[in-house]
Amino acid sequence: MKEIRLAPLMLALRLFAMRSGGAACLAVALFAAGLATWAWLLPQRAALQEELARPLPKASTLVEAPPPPTANENLSLFYATLGEKRYAEQQVRTLFDLAGKAGLALNQGEYKFAYDKASGVTSYQIALPVKGSYPNIWQFALEVLAAVPFAALDEVSFRRDTIADPVVEARLRITLYLKEGQ
Repeated sequence: MKEIRLAPLMLALRLFAMRSGGAACLAVALFAAGLATWAWLLPQRAALQEELARPLPKASTLVEAPPPPTANENLSLFYATLGEKRYAEQQVRTLFDLAGKAGLALNQGEYKFAYDKASGVTSYQIALPVKGSYPNIWQFALEVLAAVPFAALDEVSFRRDTIADPVVEARLRITLYLKEGQ
């Protein structure tokens, strides 16, 4: 095997670069980069062609999606998700516990029941004025929605006296959707 001497090769490249100028050197560099990219993509292209050449699985091996639920199934799932009216006070206690856990001050709240005859659903609207930090208020709101699946966060409004004030006053309106107990 013939021995390659690096010093004369580097000298020749340097002389070529000095004689040809910057544009020719750039052209050679771009040609080398294109050649390297082509060499890199060639095996990937072959693998892609091989994958596309494979036959598709038979129809019997494909998984079929379950049929969509019927209207009656959706309706029964809706009613199964509702909370029970007789436990409404316990749900309010849960809200207060979550607020305490989030480090918020809850002094009072406004509560209002409403009944919809058509659906047979009772809504229990709770307006809570809270004080605390902005992240803690959002943490509380998200924890309420996770802990009480039949709750809806209808409104959130924030108020701060000054920009530098770390305490934010917020008003959250939460609605619990309830059914009569069995």
